Amino acid sequence: MFAVVKASGFQRLVEVGSVISIDPTNVDSGGFVHFPVLLLVDGAEVVSDPDKLRLARVSAKFLRKLRGPKVRIHKFKNKTGYHKRQGHRQGVYVFSVTSIERGD
Repeated sequence: MFAVVKASGFQRLVEVGSVISIDPTNVDSGGFVHFPVLLLVDGAEVVSDPDKLRLARVSAKFLRKLRGPKVRIHKFKNKTGYHKRQGHRQGVYVFSVTSIERGD
């Protein structure tokens, strides 16, 4: 069984045991979070009815906080001697999907 969930504004294809990394959310260390389900596939049966999906639930456990790759910013103005270097690393939370429940 696998599902398509909405996490941090993106759609992710998950199944039990899969590890996903998303933008930071409000979750404590070792805490659980539930993602809204957009599509659910159980063998040959595909569930896309919003009324049935409202009952479905995908639970994930918070594993750790990481930092993404460094993005380098360099601003430069010609003939003035102005240049500015800057860097940024976005925080990333890693979750492990623990269960997918149909709810019917």
